[in-house]
Amino acid sequence: MDRTTAGWGSGLLGVIIFSGSLPATRVAVGGFTPLFLTSTRAVIAAVLATLLLLLLRQRRPAIGDVLPLVIVAAGVVVGFPLLTALALQHVTAAHSIVFIGLLPLMTAIFAVLRGGERPRPAFWLFSVAGAAVVAGFALAQDGAASLAGDLLMIAAIVLCGLGYAEGAALSRRLGGWQVISWALVFALPVMAAIAAVSWPASFADVAAPAWAGLAYVSVFSMLVGFVFWYRGLALGGVAGVGQLQLLQPFFGLALAGLLLGEPVAWTMIGASVLVVACVAGARRFA
Repeated sequence: MDRTTAGWGSGLLGVIIFSGSLPATRVAVGGFTPLFLTSTRAVIAAVLATLLLLLLRQRRPAIGDVLPLVIVAAGVVVGFPLLTALALQHVTAAHSIVFIGLLPLMTAIFAVLRGGERPRPAFWLFSVAGAAVVAGFALAQDGAASLAGDLLMIAAIVLCGLGYAEGAALSRRLGGWQVISWALVFALPVMAAIAAVSWPASFADVAAPAWAGLAYVSVFSMLVGFVFWYRGLALGGVAGVGQLQLLQPFFGLALAGLLLGEPVAWTMIGASVLVVACVAGARRFA
């Protein structure tokens, strides 16, 4: 019981930290290009992760863990940060957060595909319903949204779900924080090269909020959040703790409204509620 409670508590802290990622990214892309932001946040987090691995003398991953770690890196170190940064040039943080409601579902789908599970037909019914709610919300914005932004967010959710599913499986063997740390180390050479190529000619026009956004997504979104999240999955179980992601849209909408002053329409809240209901049903029958 204590182990399960610790897992839920750790997972909840991870979700709260992740909830600030899109608002922080929205602020950061006001001063940095998406490519520089994505690569730099990964480099900063990778340096911190390397120090942790060395100081705590962690063993190297086995050969069989290399490909899953590459998949984790492609999903949560490169894919999700880059695609969301690109999307947030077209849509608001509040709008993009609605799509996060699909993340638990996408994680479950990849867990099914990778793990060979056979959910009941009701699972797919709720899955299609959730996707339809998100599609309907995106199409009903009457120009307030962007098709490019919505498509980028959907692609980001797909890659993140894949990275979560792979990371959850790996966390049972390597440990929670070790998974994201090794994924960051694996991605470091490529991301460092991209950061060097995309380095701005000058930082003179970068305002303090953009620096704060970069700091948050580098330290908290890219590393600290995953320490709590993968630890929670390892202790409490993927099926149970994974449901905490359902709270992320609500936390994120609140932060976008309070910190960024973005309008949070009732349609966004309604869509989030419907998506949460659909994902909860899908998880119930997974």
